[in-house]
Amino acid sequence: MTRRAYRGVALIALIFLVVQVGALALVPTFFEQGYQTVEDPTDPTNSLLYIGAIIGMTAFMLAAFKYDLDQLIRLLIVFTSGVLAWYVFAAILPNTLAAIALSGAVALALLVYPEWYVIDVAGALMGAGAAGLFGISFGLLPALVLLSILAVYDAISVYKTKHMLDLAEGVMDLRIPVVLVIPTTLSYSLLDEDFSKDANDIGDEEEGERDDAESEEKDPADRDAFFIGLGDAVMPTVMVASAAFFSPAASLGIASLPALNLPALLAMVGTFLGLGALMWAVMKGRAHAGLPLLNGGAIGGYLVGSIISGVPIVAALGLAPYL
Repeated sequence: MTRRAYRGVALIALIFLVVQVGALALVPTFFEQGYQTVEDPTDPTNSLLYIGAIIGMTAFMLAAFKYDLDQLIRLLIVFTSGVLAWYVFAAILPNTLAAIALSGAVALALLVYPEWYVIDVAGALMGAGAAGLFGISFGLLPALVLLSILAVYDAISVYKTKHMLDLAEGVMDLRIPVVLVIPTTLSYSLLDEDFSKDANDIGDEEEGERDDAESEEKDPADRDAFFIGLGDAVMPTVMVASAAFFSPAASLGIASLPALNLPALLAMVGTFLGLGALMWAVMKGRAHAGLPLLNGGAIGGYLVGSIISGVPIVAALGLAPYL
């Protein structure tokens, strides 16, 4: 792997770390402010409802791209970015007006100057806010169900139906924080990219010849930028946040992260092990489903941390209320 590729991987890891640490820091405040979104966070059917919402949103976005409603999607995501940024700023700032102003600035920046660093900052804020909200709303069993089903769904949608690849292609030109942008050179500019050029611009035969030539001439590690879905950062972090909030394991006593316990910490470690495996696979030159590795790493790390902490496996799986 080239030096520029290592820089890209390091930036991806940094964004993941910001999302996870941010979610851990927000969990206590979100709960105190009454942001728990479900009546019973231990009910596993909450996960099924959320998965249904994800599938429905995916179908809506694909239909919007088909009928040239791209800008509707862009405005919806920018608005969501502003709302989630407000949750984060309201939790860390004592002044409500300042929180509103900063969250509005995030949304405005996405609208008028969606350079890669604007998208990544907005994505990190969205990721930490969303994971923190889901973390206090999904108990241990619902979180495990959510991550497991989404890992299977991601694999099917990337390798079998391939509709997740179509969705990724559709959002690229919108320059919104659904996809994080990871440049490998300081000179890279997302604003200079033209993602609208696709198979409609050239003949199928010419495109095949171009793809063959590029695969022979350009190493994937030498690309100018990598792209990774924001959901790949958020979903394993839901396990981290849920473990920190719902696990009976003792806190590690870190003043700045009072919710952090060993199961949550090892869920973080597992996520990064999964991320390392994912990036190794991506360097081979093809698209890969991220959640099987990332969610699998988070779940595995969480379970190991629970066992080491002395949490009974029934309690770690969130099954105690049902036995």
